[in-house]
Amino acid sequence: MNPLNANSGKVAVLMGGASAEREISLMSGQGVLQALRSQGVDAHAFDPAERDLSELKRDGFSRCFITLHGRFGEDGTVQGALELLGIAYTGSGVMASSMAIDKVMTKRLWRADGLPTPGWRQVDSADATEQAFVELGSPMIVKPAREGSTIGLTKVGALGQCQAAYALAAQHDSEVLCEQFISGDEVTIAVLGSGASARALPLIRIIAADGNYDYQNKYFTDTTQYLVPAGLPAGEEEQIQQMVLKAYRSLGCRGWARADVMIDRQTRQPFLLEINTSPGMTGHSLVPMSAKAAGISYPALCLQVLQLATLDYADIAVMGVA
Repeated sequence: MNPLNANSGKVAVLMGGASAEREISLMSGQGVLQALRSQGVDAHAFDPAERDLSELKRDGFSRCFITLHGRFGEDGTVQGALELLGIAYTGSGVMASSMAIDKVMTKRLWRADGLPTPGWRQVDSADATEQAFVELGSPMIVKPAREGSTIGLTKVGALGQCQAAYALAAQHDSEVLCEQFISGDEVTIAVLGSGASARALPLIRIIAADGNYDYQNKYFTDTTQYLVPAGLPAGEEEQIQQMVLKAYRSLGCRGWARADVMIDRQTRQPFLLEINTSPGMTGHSLVPMSAKAAGISYPALCLQVLQLATLDYADIAVMGVA
């Protein structure tokens, strides 16, 4: 056993949870759990949908590796509970997590910081969705503002599709986002670290069957192509990496995350879509794929993320104020 890994203490791998992405979270969690154990970490599975978080303190856990996706895990709620319990956790803190899960809030902040993101409208009705379609043009993406994994997403190509698209998105969230569709290359970029030390990993270019990178093609088929190296024009990858690092820091993210970007086919202008502060770690997930291209194995990636576990108010807690 590596003594450094043993010093991680008793680690809870938070997985499952109550979100629409529970199935994927369980897959991510099992992968991380086995990887940490293979490196000598005293890691245990913990499902917040089946156990009260207060048991983490009672059972002597000193760190949590968060593999929860979506609400009640990636949105600041679990992070806030762990802050109160004084248990260090992986990934972004309370505020960054809560902002990043909300695509509308994320876009507002990025736009304020001069970062490119597709045009959008926040809507609360089918009529407003139709108006957004008129203003944003065809095609348009309609999706829940606070879901991931393309859940509840529709690509709208005609005015008559707007009502059904809004209804589907509204099933998953009271906040619905209409977004200008960018036609071109789809890439994803992983980031490791915090502040000035954060670094972007190699880009992955995604080529999905029929151009439809949906829930099924993300996790359960082998028809999607993932190109790394991405094969982009000279200088373009570095430009996008720097843009993503700025977007990561803009939201105050830490530890790790993965950003999704579309590159306009005609202008080669990259547009930020969203950032995931608790990325997937399944066999089809993109952060492990990007890390591998950078020479970082899956177990080594898990250890790096775990070693960055901290609290928003760690310094205050140490001072005895908390």
